[in-house]
Amino acid sequence: MRVLVVEDARSLAAVLVEGLSDQGMAVDVAHDGLEAAAKLDLNAYDVVVLDRDLPGIHGDVLCQMITERDDRVMVLMLTAADSPGDRVTGLTLGADDYLAKPFHFPELVLRIRSLARRQPTARPRVLRVADIELDPLRRTATRDGRHLDLSVKEFALLEALLRAAPAFLSAEDLLEQVWDEHANPLTNTVTVTIGRLRRKLGDPPAITTTPGVGYRITDPLTGVGGSATKHRQ
Repeated sequence: MRVLVVEDARSLAAVLVEGLSDQGMAVDVAHDGLEAAAKLDLNAYDVVVLDRDLPGIHGDVLCQMITERDDRVMVLMLTAADSPGDRVTGLTLGADDYLAKPFHFPELVLRIRSLARRQPTARPRVLRVADIELDPLRRTATRDGRHLDLSVKEFALLEALLRAAPAFLSAEDLLEQVWDEHANPLTNTVTVTIGRLRRKLGDPPAITTTPGVGYRITDPLTGVGGSATKHRQ
């Protein structure tokens, strides 16, 4: 999941970036409305965490700009104002959710994940391909019932592959979705992390690599890419 944090208070922005990154999200940051608008034109985001009182372009205006885009992004508006009228105004502007400062960080994480699931193209909450199952909300992953002890980036990488299944994701796609705008496109980070994930998934191999194309999750029983489906609990 890729998130854009738009917050002019740099200390709070730094805390948000660090905390959300620790949750396995790829996080970019903008400190004013103009910078945020530029990044929205360059990158695809799942959720924008938007401070309302911004320099450059006010958060209200930026929110309206986002809602008018063809590639609609979910917006969680943050504000110090917490009156019912302020919340109604924020939602009227097109925000998908509204959270007043100060807030409880775990609640922010849950709201971001909930918004990502509400996207028109979002997949079910629990992802499953063949014998691999991943629950982004509970932060659990298993294969054939065996718990997978994954690092934050390994978990995010597996989630990206499951969401894309049966399609391939290139190394550049994975850098964009799992890391952030500062990732070096020439780095071997993706290759190294894929290697660690493969070892933890074990046999039979579940990740297929096609040179010049990328990576995808493969159903070992059929040898072809599987689609992520909802696991009935």
